Amino acid sequence: MSFDQLSSLESQPTTMRRQDDPQYSDDPEFQRLSQELMTKLFTLTGNISRLSNEVALLGTRRDTERVRERVHDLLEESKDTFKEVGEGVKTIQSWEDVSPSQKYTQQKLAREFQNNLSEFQSVQRQALEKQRSSATAARTALEEGSSPGAEGSGQFGQQQQQSQQELRLASQDEVDFQDSLIVEREAEIRNIEQGVTELNELFRDVAHIVNEQGELLDNIHENVENTRTDTRGADLELRSAARYQRNARSKACCLLLILAVILTVVILAATLG
Repeated sequence: MSFDQLSSLESQPTTMRRQDDPQYSDDPEFQRLSQELMTKLFTLTGNISRLSNEVALLGTRRDTERVRERVHDLLEESKDTFKEVGEGVKTIQSWEDVSPSQKYTQQKLAREFQNNLSEFQSVQRQALEKQRSSATAARTALEEGSSPGAEGSGQFGQQQQQSQQELRLASQDEVDFQDSLIVEREAEIRNIEQGVTELNELFRDVAHIVNEQGELLDNIHENVENTRTDTRGADLELRSAARYQRNARSKACCLLLILAVILTVVILAATLG
């Protein structure tokens, strides 16, 4: 057999083993999904940073409708992305027959998702509190501005009453406009509250899955420890049996040697006699 043929035979089992062994086989679907989730988590990190900066402007002199629009868009985009990532993380966590590297990826994705979601929920609550304060202040100001003033004294004539009536009619459009803005803010508050509730449920779901896997890992670790203890006990018993077997062989060899000597002596005595 030539050297090339020997090399070919030696390399063939390794190739077959790598194809058959799950530890060495590639899982393109797992890899694709995990990379997609990591990319979305990276995007969420940037969104949370921008959202935090925009929320900090609420209630200040730089608070404008454009700022509120950006806050709304970032909240909605991030909420939807978190839902997608959460479902993907739950799928990754329930993956079967994972290798050690895939197990590490599962833990990393769950940890990154929980950290990002916790940070987003904190910013989300800040936005909710500022929206509530702003809506309450605007509602109070609108009610005070639209309340009727004191009745005029008798010395004021009909002409002044007519002027006041015209002024109230002219400001009614502004009151209606401000009231519509307040209604929009209150609707945004309800939307944020709903998003907080949905993401809290998603966070609990992922945390529950991670805790279940933690218990499973603890059971696996306990089984490994028990197996190692049993293996050590079996190893001690095997060594003891090996020593006993060696001692028995030594005794048998000595006995055979003694019998051979005696037999030799008997044969020599018989021959000489």
